[in-house]
Amino acid sequence: MPGPHRTLSKRDLAQRLDISLEMVSRHGLNDGLSEAELTALEQDPPAWLVQSRANRKKGARPVWATLTCVVCGYSETVRPKKWWPEFTYLSCRTHAPAELPALASDQHRTEIEGVGGRFIGIVDVTV
Repeated sequence: MPGPHRTLSKRDLAQRLDISLEMVSRHGLNDGLSEAELTALEQDPPAWLVQSRANRKKGARPVWATLTCVVCGYSETVRPKKWWPEFTYLSCRTHAPAELPALASDQHRTEIEGVGGRFIGIVDVTV
């Protein structure tokens, strides 16, 4: 965790504020903020941040998603893609299919490449 005087990256700011990288740039936060400045911003958010949060539709895709491997626990935070289905599991592409939880006898498994930086999305459906 960064100290109070260390500047947070543009990506860290976007994730912590739950806004897009584009919005970080649009509102002049490119040079980053310290932890203290971020805390002050969250305690007294500017009108654009209040409006951004108010505009979110209930049940809409989140701005950021945390992907976690079901096998090893590796995690990364990314912008979710519109084409992603609801995944049953996520696995690093280096793991063998046998390392995943067993498939039920009445299910079919589909693997989707290219999820995040290193994941395969697994979708199990009952047939």
